[in-house]
Order: sequence, then C-alpha cells, then structure tokens
Amino acid sequence: MSERLPAPARRGAARSWSARRRRRRARTGGVASVVLALALCALLSGCTQVRYLAQAGLGQLSMAWRTESLREAALDARRPWRTRALLREVPHIKRFGERHGLTPTGNYRTYVELDRPAAVWVVSACEPLRFRSKTWTFPIVGTIPYLGWFDLEDARAFAAPLKAAGWDVDVRPAGAYSTLGWLEDPVLSTMISGGDEALGELANVVLHESLHATLYVKGQTRLNESLANFVGDELAKLYLDERVGPFSAEKTAYMRGQERSEARARALHDAYVRLDRLYASPASDAEKRAEKEAVLARLAADIGARRRLNNASLVQFRVYNSGTPELRALLATCGGSWTRFLGALRKLEAQRFSAPQENIGQVVEPLIQAGCQ
Repeated sequence: MSERLPAPARRGAARSWSARRRRRRARTGGVASVVLALALCALLSGCTQVRYLAQAGLGQLSMAWRTESLREAALDARRPWRTRALLREVPHIKRFGERHGLTPTGNYRTYVELDRPAAVWVVSACEPLRFRSKTWTFPIVGTIPYLGWFDLEDARAFAAPLKAAGWDVDVRPAGAYSTLGWLEDPVLSTMISGGDEALGELANVVLHESLHATLYVKGQTRLNESLANFVGDELAKLYLDERVGPFSAEKTAYMRGQERSEARARALHDAYVRLDRLYASPASDAEKRAEKEAVLARLAADIGARRRLNNASLVQFRVYNSGTPELRALLATCGGSWTRFLGALRKLEAQRFSAPQENIGQVVEPLIQAGCQ
C-alpha cells in the first residue's frame, strides 16, 4: 500500500494498482492512542466535514478494541500456521529496514484482525477533461488529493455529491494506512496475501510505510508516495535475497508479481499520456469525451480492471508512480547506499514548495547534481 490522509486516517491512500497491493495497516496503543486520534480530529475540525472527522475517530477507536500484541498473535495456535509464520517475519523486516536507514519506530508491534476486505476506502476526484485533482488541506500533513474512510458506505456517500457536481470520482480499497508517527501503527490482517508472494508483499508494505515515518514532505503527496513505492519495491527484493535467497519460491513469486505490476503501470502511463494530449488539443468537449471513453475502455480491457476507470483513477496512479528513473539515479549516485540516499532526500523536508510538485524528476535532479552530499 502506502498513502496521506489527515493524521487519523492517513494511509487509505495505499496503492491498489495490482492485487498484490491490497494490504492494510492501522494502530492502537490503548486509550492513549484513541485520545490522540480524537484530539487530532478536533484540530482538523475547521478544515473538513464533521462526519469525516467523526468516522476517523471512531475508525481508530475500533482498531484499539481489536489490538493484540504481535508476539501473542504469532503464537496463537488458533490461527493458520502460515499466518503465524508471516507475523513472525515482521520484526526481521523492521530491523532490515533500520539497517538501511529507515527510522526505528514503535510501529508493527501489535496486530489487528479485521472483518472487512480493506483497511479503508479512498475517495479521490479529478476534473473530467483535465488531470487536475480535487484536494483537501489539513494542518500537519498539508494538501492531499484523497480522503480515506473506514466504512465503504460512508465513502460512497461522500463520493456521491462529488459525482453530482461533475467530478470524475474513484472509490478504491486500500489495505494499509499510516498515521505518520502520531500513533503506533499495527500489522493488519489485510496486509497478508495468499501465495508464495506473501512474504515479499508483507515486506514491501512494512518498508513502504516505514519510509513515511522516516521522511515526509508536507503537502507533497506525489513525492511522498512515489518515494515510498520505490523504497518498498526495491528494499523488499533485497530483503528476500537475504532472508530466503534470490532463487527461492518466495522471491520468484514476488518478482512475477512485480513484472505484472510494471506491465500494468506501463499501460496506465500510456493512457494518461494519450489523454493528457487529448485534453490539451483543440478538439471539442464532445469529441474529447468520446475519445476518452474509448481510451479508457481499451485500458480496462488490457489490464483487466475490476472497477470503472476515469481521470481520478489515472491521476491517482501517477501519485504513486512518478520519478522512478531519477530516484534510481540518485541511489546510484549515493553508491547504492540506502542510508546516504535517504539522507540526501531529507534535504527536501526543509524546502518550502509553493505548490504540490507534479514533476518528481525535477525535484530529485538537484540532489543528483549535488553528488549525494
């Protein structure tokens, strides 16, 4: 996943562009965490609707009542052996990430068994003939292009007036979310997938979300999510090499999933580029709408989409998949050291961006030129 939502319901913005990314995560530290979640809701009350704040607080509260220690969950014989084995991997994944520069946190020391298919449902909206997202602004996290809801019907109810106002709207499930260090995030049952790829996927999510607790640039969702995606994808491969071996069934299954995800990403990117050019063309709005529907229909067939695609779907994809060549070049400039790589990127936290950055490559390029100092 990974996605942020405002503090209590952040990581609804998880990545759900392939089946392997349907992960989840939340946290609980008892009543103290719940009080903090509700305090954050009060802090945000001037910025968004009361019902959103109420569901965020109640959603976090529901996590609190379900929490158990990760160690106890991993030893509970009532759970499948496979689930317990994967839960026992989490401390190893955390230590691996810390050795590569990720900040040690109290996250992932607890476990929550959810009775729903997703941790949150993420609502995003975009103009129908231009890739310009609707955004919401909050203290602490800044401007974000999505909101996460703990209940699907609440998400749909929030989306309905946006659709009625003419926005392209997307409601998607997310398996994990982050509170950006305000609360201790737990492992969620929805972070565990089926098949041999499960270990790699679990590592990916934990490392992705740990990146958010390590480095977060206020108001720069595309930068934050694309960086977390890059770190999660790449470090998960290294973890599998070290933990189970480069030729293991787990590594092979994970890499096959990565290849499918990359093929899907290329198709989404191509559709985005084609539509972006169409929207900038002198064609009439009617012509643009007709061509848009044709492009999206072909895309849905090519990638086997399970829900209707629109501009909101495509622009959210871009949020999680930008700047990869430049991030890879920065890592090489840093001699392959993830610690130096993250140290170079930390300089961005001190920058004052006047607006959300769309071109992540342009943001990272000066760090490359500086030679990873």
